[in-house]
Amino acid sequence: MVSSAQISLKIRQGFILVFVLIIALPALFFSIGRAYHATLIDATEKTLEAHLYSLISEVEFVSDGISMPRTILAPELNRLNSDTYALVYQQNTLVWYSESAVSLTVTPDVSQTQAGASEFKKVEYSGEEFWQLSLTVILGNAEQSQQAKFILLKKNSALVALMSEFRNTLVNWMLIMGVVIAALMAFGFVWNARPLQRLDKEIKEVEAGERDKISGLYPVELNTIKADLNLLLDSQRRQKERYRASLSDLAHALKTPLAVLKSSSLANDAEAQEQLDRINAMIEHQLKRAATGASDTWKKQTLVKPVLDSILNAMSKVYHDKAIQFSAFCADDAAFLGDKTDLMEILGNIIDNACKACAHKIDIQVKTTPSKGTVFIIGDDGPGIPEGKRHELLQRGTRLDTYEAGHGVGMAIVSDLVASYHGNIIIDYSELGGAQFTIEFGYEQNH
Repeated sequence: MVSSAQISLKIRQGFILVFVLIIALPALFFSIGRAYHATLIDATEKTLEAHLYSLISEVEFVSDGISMPRTILAPELNRLNSDTYALVYQQNTLVWYSESAVSLTVTPDVSQTQAGASEFKKVEYSGEEFWQLSLTVILGNAEQSQQAKFILLKKNSALVALMSEFRNTLVNWMLIMGVVIAALMAFGFVWNARPLQRLDKEIKEVEAGERDKISGLYPVELNTIKADLNLLLDSQRRQKERYRASLSDLAHALKTPLAVLKSSSLANDAEAQEQLDRINAMIEHQLKRAATGASDTWKKQTLVKPVLDSILNAMSKVYHDKAIQFSAFCADDAAFLGDKTDLMEILGNIIDNACKACAHKIDIQVKTTPSKGTVFIIGDDGPGIPEGKRHELLQRGTRLDTYEAGHGVGMAIVSDLVASYHGNIIIDYSELGGAQFTIEFGYEQNH
């Protein structure tokens, strides 16, 4: 299962974009729509209120009721096809209506309300919705007065039409905004990713040995990483020089007494000579590692197939008499993130042991997995290694002739090398019946 820390930056950017397009923009659309609808209702109330006070200012008191001019100031009330209507009631009787209400077929609610108090609400008459503003006023003079109820109606369908038109316009703008936001976020991601790409390129150049340090110009947030990497490189360089010097001094200190021992009477003892040869081989190996810069192995990336082909070619000649059948599978692009000499030491020792232990067959597989990087599996059809002795085989100082023929030679060196790359060696029985060595590394090969 991939943890949140391993999620790709592209996927994170995609999540943000999806959130903006699917959640944020629709929420914004809904909020703007609600705000516009509330504004429409408020504007409708204010418009009807203005018409109401205009009508009150134009009404005249007469002995038999009220009188209104033929043409009133509000043009909406003078049009026959208008969606706004005005009516005046006295004693629940319609005494006046605007020209726009000539064809109005509904009868509004004329229940008495407190004089001077206006009421604005949404009503439904004959299945049609209206916004209604009503006000009961007292008309006349000090000698004679009468009440009249003014009712103004506006069809809700007019607001619905305005709302629909607004939403269509808003949808178009939201689509444009979505495209613009997606384009800006894509541009922003590419722009922000460029320094990371340049840093990655410089690191790869350091790995390839094309440069000694990271020297590009980077944003403030990456300057600390740049400084730390350069500090690591400088420290590694100094450590390598100390390592080379120490191993060189040690080699010179051991070479002379070793040469004396090899020329002494011990040279006639085959077992002693073998041990002296092993000591000499180990010194040469460590010197070789120092000379090739063992502490720089993280910078190396070695293709496995050429090294494997070279080892198998050599083994087929060395063990020609056994007529060993080698079955090898290795992708052309399989890579070992380390030094070529170390890879040859690891594979060479294990395959050599397998050649000594096998009857006729050796199977070699090199697999690349996302989680474990490059995995090496070497199996043979020999007698195998007892389960109780597998752990001891990898311990330094174990006698070479303790286990079955062939297994154990150079395994201490192999174990140290694999451990230096944070790797792990697993010993089991192979499908061929003999021993199987599986080598996994604790870092990602696909750097």
